Amino acid sequence: MGKTKITTEIEESKKEITTEVEGKKLPSKMPKKKVTSGVLHIDATFNNTKVLFSDKLGNTLFWSSAGSLGFRGAKKGTPFAASKVGDVIGSKAAILGVKDSDVVILGVGSGREPAIRAFMAHGIEITSIQDATPVPHNGPKAKKPRRV
Repeated sequence: MGKTKITTEIEESKKEITTEVEGKKLPSKMPKKKVTSGVLHIDATFNNTKVLFSDKLGNTLFWSSAGSLGFRGAKKGTPFAASKVGDVIGSKAAILGVKDSDVVILGVGSGREPAIRAFMAHGIEITSIQDATPVPHNGPKAKKPRRV
């Protein structure tokens, strides 16, 4: 004798939880609230590119990095990896309903512009770009010249 599967109302309600927006499935950890504007933080170093999207108050909504997408070693710091990270964050922001965003950039890596361009490709308007890269005014003391 085989087992018969009994469907209950609970199982049917679980099926309704999975929603699709414009043919795309919503990730399971997406925030429930609708956000129309936010801040995109890009940390572009020589070795990696990290992108974080937050609301105007600074609460993190989602983030991604080149390393978390599967890029390893020297490939994490490339412009191609940065564009893929910007693409992932842009698609999540578009699903959330973001219309415009401010951008704050840290670092001097090669992934600064490609991350912004990939983010903008999802129809999100950039209202301002701010460069918050820390620049030393004087820096550490230079080494003494070598005496031979």
